[in-house]
Amino acid sequence: MGRAFEFRKARKMKRWSAMAKTFTRIGKDIVMAVKEGGPDPENNSRLRAVIQNAKAANMPKENVERAIKKASDKDTGDYKEVLFEGYAPYGIAVLVETATDNNNRTVANIRSYFNKANGNLGTSGSVEFMFDHSCNFRIDSTGLDPEEIELEFIDFGVEEVFVDEDGMLLYAPFENFGTVQKELEQKGFEILSSGFDRIPQSTKTLSPEEEEEVLQLIERIEEDDDVQNVYHSLEITSS
Repeated sequence: MGRAFEFRKARKMKRWSAMAKTFTRIGKDIVMAVKEGGPDPENNSRLRAVIQNAKAANMPKENVERAIKKASDKDTGDYKEVLFEGYAPYGIAVLVETATDNNNRTVANIRSYFNKANGNLGTSGSVEFMFDHSCNFRIDSTGLDPEEIELEFIDFGVEEVFVDEDGMLLYAPFENFGTVQKELEQKGFEILSSGFDRIPQSTKTLSPEEEEEVLQLIERIEEDDDVQNVYHSLEITSS
């Protein structure tokens, strides 16, 4: 197993933990997808991927349809994707992905979280280079051999394939998302969900007390309504 597997295992219990927060995040993704490529998922691959994720998160179909209809309204504002970079205490690198309709509010909030936790919000490019930006696809693993799937899709950018209790995950560089999505669909694989990750190139271990301090900051950031994802270089050792 490679870094993507270990990263996924470490994040699994934390990511999308609150149902209401999950639906809010997916709703924003729908708005951004519709504003970018229109309301028809057949002609909008980004929207198609978001709908797959909504289904995987058990988001009611009527919620999805309502969000698409709302996003299609020209009076509905769009969200801007903004990446924040900084350091938590003890030199832990942190990346914060946001989707915001008020950048001034978001900047102020994110800076406040870092400052109150004795961290600091950095400038663009200060820590992003420490993470590999990747995409992932989950498909049904029934009857499939991960090694065969990896060989079948290696020419399309897939670098790692592994199986867990929820299916088979294929990892590829961020820029290969469209290529892998298209190939999976053309070959008849049902995509259960897809997404993006920023995997730290190296991680740092702290004492239990220091680790808890960093995790409190991360959890505080994750609670913000504008935040979509938080990535960090902390090696989590606590259960």
